[in-house]
Amino acid sequence: MNRTEQVLDPRGQAEPARGWIERIFKLREHGTTVRTELVAGLTTFLTMAYIIFVNPSILGDAGMPKEAVFVATCLIAALGTGIMAFYANYPIALAPGMGLNAYFAYVVVGQMGFTWQAALGAVFVSGCLFLLVTVFKLRELIIRGIPHSIRIAITVGIGLFLAIIALKSAGIVAASPATFVTLGDLHTPQAVLAVLGFFTIVVLDRLKVPGAILIGIVAVTVASFFFGGNIFRGVFAMPPSIAPTFLQLDIKAALTGGILNVILVFFLVELFDATGTLMGVARRAGLLVPGKMDRLNKALLADSGAIFAGSLLGTSSTTAYVESAAGVQAGGRTGLTALTVAVLFLAALVISPLAGAVPAYATAPALLFVACLMLRELTELDWNETTEVIPAAITALVMPFTYSIANGLAFGFITYAVLKLFTGRAREVHWMVWLIGGVFLFKFIYIGGH
Repeated sequence: MNRTEQVLDPRGQAEPARGWIERIFKLREHGTTVRTELVAGLTTFLTMAYIIFVNPSILGDAGMPKEAVFVATCLIAALGTGIMAFYANYPIALAPGMGLNAYFAYVVVGQMGFTWQAALGAVFVSGCLFLLVTVFKLRELIIRGIPHSIRIAITVGIGLFLAIIALKSAGIVAASPATFVTLGDLHTPQAVLAVLGFFTIVVLDRLKVPGAILIGIVAVTVASFFFGGNIFRGVFAMPPSIAPTFLQLDIKAALTGGILNVILVFFLVELFDATGTLMGVARRAGLLVPGKMDRLNKALLADSGAIFAGSLLGTSSTTAYVESAAGVQAGGRTGLTALTVAVLFLAALVISPLAGAVPAYATAPALLFVACLMLRELTELDWNETTEVIPAAITALVMPFTYSIANGLAFGFITYAVLKLFTGRAREVHWMVWLIGGVFLFKFIYIGGH
């Protein structure tokens, strides 16, 4: 292939692309360009860069050395996302998952009293199980068994999940002891800037301005230095050592009786959280169509391998990030988007002050915009068939209200099976639905809702 070969962007304009990029990522086949993919990757990175600082803070509460966790977080995000880029050619980024890191720190270590080394061992064992399930194509069977209505609900639920994350980050919704959530203080600079950023993104997108989401994020970040009290702390900083967490996991302790339930919880949440995210974002990117489904299997393998690799480096479970939907909305369609994210996570090791300068309320407008667009999937549901639409609605609603994609899937599967059974439609249900619903029911009854 000629190194100066032309690649057509979605508007029919020619753009030169290097031969190896086209050969590996097949940009022309996906109707995208190098520039679009790079912008999409930067957009995804900015929406999820918070994990670089939040993950060490949470795991630090479990007694883990925060500096080493910071390095482990950047390295596993770069490694996992890089594998996703080259092996699966998917525009999806991986990093240590929110929710599972809190379960790791506050439940397994804080409440149950296990050491963080034993908890890392549990993550390693669950990662091995996860990899085996993927290699033997059991995850593929699970995906085939997910009803069409639940697949739609996954995308919608992820949209609602993104929405509540965005509104919380912007300070537009706040916690309330009386009503759980309530309206935040709209007079704060953070809330005002987030609202202005949201309108900026929507208007620019409607006017078809390239990079609308990224422009909105950068604009709010710049404004935050003048109106939000944000402080610029420079660009470069040398990374600390990873030695205090590297290979510190205690597998023997993880295989003792008391922590086996923890392994099961890690495994189930990893399985359905990651699978749900991959399906939802891939569907949004138009990649879940005949001829492209084979890449989903590679994506499943990529995120499976990242879990136990992360435990070796010294961090909680790694998973696909719902924030990848922001990059997809920005035009990302191939692994070049993911490769951009991976490179930026590596760069974050030395530019952490600059990465930390992007406040959560600057990326919140981007996530809210994407969330709004993901809700249009609801139009594909058959609203006259309650045995399909009710489980779908339950799936979508439980995700944000329990702050867990896996919980949404659990309630959705159980509701789907129960309604089909008691309406005489049991024969319509794939056997995998009964199995998954039963596993989730067992988990809720005997293990609890963690």
